[in-house]
Amino acid sequence: MTTASVPTLYDWLGGLGALNRLTTRFYERVRDNALLAPIFAHMDGAHPQHVAAFLAEVLGGPADYSAQHGGHPHMIRQHLNRHLDQAQRREWVALLLDTADELQLPDDPEFRSALVGYLEWGSRLAVLNSQPGATADADAPMPKWGWGEVKGPYQP
Repeated sequence: MTTASVPTLYDWLGGLGALNRLTTRFYERVRDNALLAPIFAHMDGAHPQHVAAFLAEVLGGPADYSAQHGGHPHMIRQHLNRHLDQAQRREWVALLLDTADELQLPDDPEFRSALVGYLEWGSRLAVLNSQPGATADADAPMPKWGWGEVKGPYQP
């Protein structure tokens, strides 16, 4: 199989429609989650769509998040001084994966391994960026996730 014939993670999961369903349902569930609800209590109504666009770009879809919101530096700024902790991070990841199961997103081991890899990496980065003194690098590149390879901003 040639590289050109391998679908992106974005295509494999069903594109932007699937990501919008995932983030919409996920943030509905967040409202009833004792650990996560306070973090997102003042969430803008467009938040699920912004997260879907971010995930789309990371997983190989269109670069709309970067074009409309400023890319990875913008996402980093959303987490500054939020004081997130590991319990909240683990709950966020677990609830998102549970929502993916609920919505019957692909559950093959290769896709889920790649998805979990990004969620672990990204959520840990969010915790680090939420601590006092963290800053957003204005030139931070958008992470790009694929089938087993990582092209994050800290990879050569």
